[in-house]
Amino acid sequence: MHSTKLMDRLRAAGVSFKANDNIHAHLEPGDLANIQLGAEQAIGQLLAALAIDTENDHNTRETAARVAKMYVQEVFCGRYAAPPKVTDFPNDKHLDELYTLGPIAVRSACSHHLVPITGHAWVGVIPGDRVIGISKFNRLVRHVLSRPQIQEEAVVMVADEIERLIKPLGFAIVIRATHMCMTWRGVRESDTSMTTSVMRGLLREDPKARSEFMQLIAGQGY
Repeated sequence: MHSTKLMDRLRAAGVSFKANDNIHAHLEPGDLANIQLGAEQAIGQLLAALAIDTENDHNTRETAARVAKMYVQEVFCGRYAAPPKVTDFPNDKHLDELYTLGPIAVRSACSHHLVPITGHAWVGVIPGDRVIGISKFNRLVRHVLSRPQIQEEAVVMVADEIERLIKPLGFAIVIRATHMCMTWRGVRESDTSMTTSVMRGLLREDPKARSEFMQLIAGQGY
């Protein structure tokens, strides 16, 4: 019920609340607790629908509460938490050489089956007028990926966010991940991974810069 009221409020405000949206700016005090409580109740109903006796099975007695907390506070926290604070700095030294960062841990969930997506991301930057600390790339990747996602959209969302913040002369991101919707169910191809990439600016236009990026991340475990 509480989530229904929240969704009605978001609809009335014209706010998108798709699986990979961040709705933090539109949450009011108590909303997050109500989301978690509603999730706990719904997960309890799911377990009952699966004919699991949570009253007499000590292994699943608190499962609904644990799963709700996990999704709201951890797995899907990128939907509800404020974006990480990212302070940018002037590029006083006029740095114009490519630098790369990776591998960055990727932990997400497939929005089709809500099962894990795990892997790594690599980024490359040719700085413009502004730069950010390297740890902020990890935080931004985590913020975007900690939502129900499909990898093809997630890589673009991360690229858009980083490009918006620092407006680099060149930017690239590559994500390689394993999807449990393929390895745990369905075709059960345990050795299959998916690679997606976005190239912007000089790293899209200049084949030499793009080749340099690929060579550098090859030395970082790509």
